[in-house]
Amino acid sequence: QVHLVESGGGSVQSGGSLRLSCAASGFTVSDDYWGWFRQAPGKEREGVAAIDSDDKTRYADSLKGRFTISQDNAQNTLYLQMNQLKPEDTAMYYCAAGGPIWGGAWGRPSEYIYWGQGTQVTVSS
Repeated sequence: QVHLVESGGGSVQSGGSLRLSCAASGFTVSDDYWGWFRQAPGKEREGVAAIDSDDKTRYADSLKGRFTISQDNAQNTLYLQMNQLKPEDTAMYYCAAGGPIWGGAWGRPSEYIYWGQGTQVTVSS
């Protein structure tokens, strides 16, 4: 059974940084994408970034340059480094696995099989 456990969320001021981690068990990084989504109150869940076993990365256009996704295959852990955080980055951040093989579909929540419980990120101005 696959378990995804996120950590690293918290409250920071605008311009600060956070590093999220997602520890996976019962799951082996494969050709599928796995990655990060976020959901703010009253908004739809949106793709933040994803990565495949070849370290091919995908990002939401609006987040390129501020967020960096990476993985440690030996530890089955996914990371999201978030810099220059803004109040609009405030959301629950979710780790997702078992995603699409085709990179063009990386940002669709329906393409992912496994989800973590989420970790809250709050950015104050």
